[in-house]
Parts: sequence; C-alpha cells; structure tokens
Amino acid sequence: MPVLRYISLVASYETRGKKKWFEERCARIESLESGLRRLCGACEALATERRELATRAHDAARSIAAAAAADPHAPLSRALSHLSDLHEKIEHLRNEQANTDFYVLTEHIKDYLGLIGAIKDVFHERVKVFQNWQHAQMQLTKRRENKAKADLANRPEKIAQASTEIIEWEAKVERGQQEFDSISRVIKKEIERWEEVRLSELRATLLRYLEEHMKHQAQAIRYWDAFLPEPRAIK
Repeated sequence: MPVLRYISLVASYETRGKKKWFEERCARIESLESGLRRLCGACEALATERRELATRAHDAARSIAAAAAADPHAPLSRALSHLSDLHEKIEHLRNEQANTDFYVLTEHIKDYLGLIGAIKDVFHERVKVFQNWQHAQMQLTKRRENKAKADLANRPEKIAQASTEIIEWEAKVERGQQEFDSISRVIKKEIERWEEVRLSELRATLLRYLEEHMKHQAQAIRYWDAFLPEPRAIK
C-alpha cells in the first residue's frame, strides 16, 4: 500500500502543520522513488550499451589488424595497425565508461532506493503505533460504557471491575499517544537530516560522475589526435 494511503489514516488526528509536513514528505518520497527507479533502469541500460560498444571496438580491432597484416602497402599497413591499436584502447575506454555508469551512479541510486524503502517502512511503523493507540482509545471508551451501565444497574462488583479496567486502559491510551508523538518527532528529525545529507551526497556523486566521463572523452580525443598523422602520411 502506498505511503500516502497510510498517512491518510492518521491525518485527521494531527495538527494542520504536522499533517501537511508528513503529506508533503510522503508525496516527495513516492515521487523520488519513482524517478530514481526510472533513472536506475536507464543507467543500467546505458552501461550495457557501453559494454556492447566495447565488444564492437574489440571486433573492429581484430578485423583491422587482420587487414593490416594482409595489406602489402607499408604505409597503409602501418596506419591500419595503429588504427587497430586505437580501437583496442577505445575498447578499454568503453569498459571504463560502463564501470563509471554502473559503479559511480547506478550503485549510488540503488543505495538510495534501499534507503527509501527503509523510510517507507518507518512510516508504516508509525501507522501501526497510531492504530495501537486508537485501539486503546476504543477499549477505554468501551470500559467507560460498561461502567456507566454498571452504575445504572447498581452492580458494585461490575463497577469495581470496570473502574480497574478504565485505569489500565487510560494508561495504555496515554502510553500510546506518547509513543505516537515520539515516533513522529523522530521521523521528522531524521527525514529533515536525511534530506540535507542526500542533497550533498547526490551533488558529490553527480560531480564525480561528470568528471569521470569528461576524462574519458578527453582521453578518446587524445587517442584520435595521436592517430591522425598516420592516415595523412599515407602516399
């Protein structure tokens, strides 16, 4: 069951400010989880495609090497041989890019999805605490009704029993409310702290991800620049 449906069960018993806070956070968490799952799938697909490109580069390197060995024209053969070496380097570079996609970004997203799952479990636990509190309130109401009936019937033994039970359930109601208020405060505090940490960690991860790919792109350009004189030298 979505977190928002759980929150709706307790919304009418909370102050407007607290109700709004929990509703907003639950909506954010649901939206964030949905977006991260889509992003995770896209990153996994991207890593797979880069590995496939690495395989294609490997195949190209072998084919070009065979062509270089068979070509009698020395300058052309040398250029093809260097082109084969270039594709081997590109193969390794594509694998590094795939690792960056997977280990830097995708794994980080999976960690966040795990945290979101834990957060949703905590929200569900809060609802259970609320339900226990409400059960105690209903039992207290029932015991008070029993005492009222016993008072009307003038049955001392029932009155004494009901009075004892009322005291017990009043304590349970008070304890239930305290537990509900306590878990609500803890959740609010931890979620606010997590949101701050999440932004900082996500920023650091994205910067690292972009920097790694910029290095990869720069390296690819250097590989091609180094090879460029070879075909120009063919005569």
